[in-house]
Amino acid sequence: MKRREFIQTAAAGAVLPVLLNGFPVAAYGQDNALLAALVNATTQTDRVLVLVQLNGGNDGLNMVIPLDQYSGLMTARPDIAIPQAQVLTLTAQTGIHPAMTGIKSLYDSGKIGVVQSVGYPTPNFSHFRATDIWTSASDSNVTWTTGWAGRYLDGEYPGFPTGYPSTQNPDPLAITVGSVVSNCVQGPTVNMGMAIASTSSFYQLLTGTVDTAPNTPAGHELTFIRQVVQQTQVYTSAIQRAARAASNLSPMWPTAGQNTLADQLKIVAQLIAGGLQTRIYCVNLGGFDTHALQVPATGSTTTGTHATLLGKVSQAVEAFQDDLRRLGVQDRVVGMTFSEFGRRIKANSGKGTDHGAAAPLLVFGTSVNPRIHGQNVQVPLNAGVNDNVPMQYDFRSVYASILQDWFAVPAATLTTLFGRAFPYVPVLRAGVATGTAAAADLNVPNFSVYPNPVRERATIAFDAEGGHVQVLLFDSTGREVRRLVDRVLPRGPQQLPLDATTLAAGTYYCHAQEGPRLSARLVVVE
Repeated sequence: MKRREFIQTAAAGAVLPVLLNGFPVAAYGQDNALLAALVNATTQTDRVLVLVQLNGGNDGLNMVIPLDQYSGLMTARPDIAIPQAQVLTLTAQTGIHPAMTGIKSLYDSGKIGVVQSVGYPTPNFSHFRATDIWTSASDSNVTWTTGWAGRYLDGEYPGFPTGYPSTQNPDPLAITVGSVVSNCVQGPTVNMGMAIASTSSFYQLLTGTVDTAPNTPAGHELTFIRQVVQQTQVYTSAIQRAARAASNLSPMWPTAGQNTLADQLKIVAQLIAGGLQTRIYCVNLGGFDTHALQVPATGSTTTGTHATLLGKVSQAVEAFQDDLRRLGVQDRVVGMTFSEFGRRIKANSGKGTDHGAAAPLLVFGTSVNPRIHGQNVQVPLNAGVNDNVPMQYDFRSVYASILQDWFAVPAATLTTLFGRAFPYVPVLRAGVATGTAAAADLNVPNFSVYPNPVRERATIAFDAEGGHVQVLLFDSTGREVRRLVDRVLPRGPQQLPLDATTLAAGTYYCHAQEGPRLSARLVVVE
């Protein structure tokens, strides 16, 4: 058995969860590729990032709805599409699912930003592999056996876990509510995640030692698990002190047990207000793998499995923001939703959707840039069963931009952490966090592809601002088929030739990005 598998299994089985308000809490650096960079911030901060994972692959086209694409949308998914008249409008061209009234209210009050079509080139449609990509921050054709947070932490904290917690680092680095150790904090030799056990079981806490284990591979793993359990008791005390120092104030929280995501975020709000200096909180909601009966077999498409899930997300985030406001800590917190992938454009025969590519994510808090980043998904009028939502923003761009603006992580550190630099996305408002990066215009100026449809050749035209420009062509499955330019271009009008003679007939997407500016066009090759 591999070390990672052993530690995940043993930690989950050997460590008893502490209960807060009857809900189990485990403290790990889980599902958190961001963790390493946060602890590397050059200054002390009381800022908090909350990651909300939507497990299973969220159908982004039914969550963030392109009002200007309804002809193609109704053709592609007539049995599951939301009636246009019932969509909650965010802008004249974009709306959200009618179950998300709380998110609509937060958007109207400037506390929600939407990032369109987040993914990565050449996506993988396996739950396990796609999750590995998000947690390791690898390209889809590269497999890394260590988590990027774990690799960073291993260099930042040599000798871990010996000597932690310490006076300088008394609280958990990250807390996951109700989950298990993730690969994202797997270091080269040990998992860097920390677990919190029940306060009723003090495992060799007073002596500061661990039982002698056999000098075998399994014995070495057992020694590490005992060290984790020992440290866990100290962290549990810190968490319980924070829990006793604050109480939830919002009347918007649902009854316990009715919304598991709300139950988790309620604990997070309590711990933040109680003074715990943990930087990262991870919560999750499952059930988004909606292959069948995403909507009811009969009746309104605004109800059913997906509507219930989106309603829970909306209710939980709205209550969380209200509680943070009442507790006086709302300006310290930024949150983000994500899922391992989206769903196909076309619905299947079972009133569901199959594994897809990119999907939107939400950022929430008083410090977010309250706008829609990117363009609506362009839906072909004759979408096929394999047509996907292509990427507009690489998920690593969103991660890096939050780290840069919220935690002041230097650019050189970001490049090391992610393996290369990724374009900046202004998901936080200029001046709110580190305040140096002004939000740029949304679109690449004068971007066009002509003629379109394309028979043999076309021209891609746009105005460059004098920075690094990336122009990519994706096929209908989300696979990158051409990288037309990926370098610094001089300021001024640009024209790139597109040779389509070797491309199969069909639908493609041309994606252009320069800094935070981004535009995409649907291209038909005949």
